[in-house]
Amino acid sequence: MWTPISLNELEEWILRGELRLSAEMLNFWNLIKIKPIKWQEPEYGNGLDGFWVVAIFGNNVIFYNDIEDGFNISQYKNFGQISEYACEQNELDWVVLRLFNRIKMQ
Repeated sequence: MWTPISLNELEEWILRGELRLSAEMLNFWNLIKIKPIKWQEPEYGNGLDGFWVVAIFGNNVIFYNDIEDGFNISQYKNFGQISEYACEQNELDWVVLRLFNRIKMQ
């Protein structure tokens, strides 16, 4: 049976990801990271306690999908609500790099 990830477990996943970040990506991460907070997601997050958002940049968030065990990027319109469900099983360092590259392309 599925159980949500605890804040302590999430912080361990974050630390492992931070240790793999390059100096440039660590600087970017330090600018966008927040204290993990639960946000709602209407498609799969209803009935759950939401998903942990760990970073915000513009209208993008990085969140941990503990149903799929991975970090993901989503946009948001309203603070506290993830707009798009994502279910990739990515490590934090890969998602930070992906967001950084997405922003560079704009």
